[in-house]
Amino acid sequence: MNGAAPPALPAKDFLSILDLSAGELTNLMELAAKLKADRRLGEQAPTAHALGGAHVAMLFEKPSLRTRSTFEIAIRELGGHPLHLPPEFASGAREPIEDMARNLERWVRALVIRTFAHEKAKSIAAAARTLHVINALSDAEHPCQAIADVLTLRERWGECRGRTLAYVGDGNNVATSLVQAVPQFGVSVRLASPPGYALPPHIVEEAARLAHHGASIRAFTDAREAVAGVDAVYTDVWTSMGQEREADVRRHTFRPYQVNGALMAAAAPHALFMHCLPAHRGEEVTADVFESSASIVFDQAENRLHTQKALLLMLLGAP
Repeated sequence: MNGAAPPALPAKDFLSILDLSAGELTNLMELAAKLKADRRLGEQAPTAHALGGAHVAMLFEKPSLRTRSTFEIAIRELGGHPLHLPPEFASGAREPIEDMARNLERWVRALVIRTFAHEKAKSIAAAARTLHVINALSDAEHPCQAIADVLTLRERWGECRGRTLAYVGDGNNVATSLVQAVPQFGVSVRLASPPGYALPPHIVEEAARLAHHGASIRAFTDAREAVAGVDAVYTDVWTSMGQEREADVRRHTFRPYQVNGALMAAAAPHALFMHCLPAHRGEEVTADVFESSASIVFDQAENRLHTQKALLLMLLGAP
């Protein structure tokens, strides 16, 4: 790679936002912005051969559009080679996942895993001492989405400190990583969920300890109260993969938490609308909000590519 090398991450793996310090997150954002600007250069980009032909394995136990596409493009645009593993390898039925990990580390630099159980990603990372493991989504956390969200907010707001974001809906993996990330940039978070569906208190308390610049985290059960005057409103599907049997109950429970025109009207006039996608129009968000000028959902999706490129560069370093 030409020019100065990107700042390296001391962590071997990226399983959680909590694996990075506030300074490392800021470095990642700055590198991602540079990579985004350089993408127009194509093969002439300074990082076009940064991975030096390294192989990066991808194991997706859950289906994916954004995560799979952006990671594969990121690896290729950095001069690496993606290796797609059959999803059944994640089950551990053919051989223990720890043995799979110790095989992979002899051949590839990193493993991008999208799975159900967060403990599975942790077990793979612990078993392979040299293999860099990246959590591309687990039931517990979705850190790759959160770093893209931060980049998107920085692009829109410039200075993030002093802003407030409301997350409305299920206290799921997306909410966990979001609340771990954005308060470190000075963004206060209001969490609005039905009783029984809120983020666990220990997650909120740990995220609050990491907050900077006076950012706070508050929990609500009333969506309108949470959204009042905020700078951004974020939501996610009411029923995530693996929860399909709960779909009917969840539709009834979450109906008062739909992000619609009336709810957005309670936010600040300039408020942004955010969603990690895929979205179910007519459920967690109405079509008019999703398609409005306030919506930045496709900016979030695009920025998955740039933040994941930065992550790969900082985690893998020089070949």
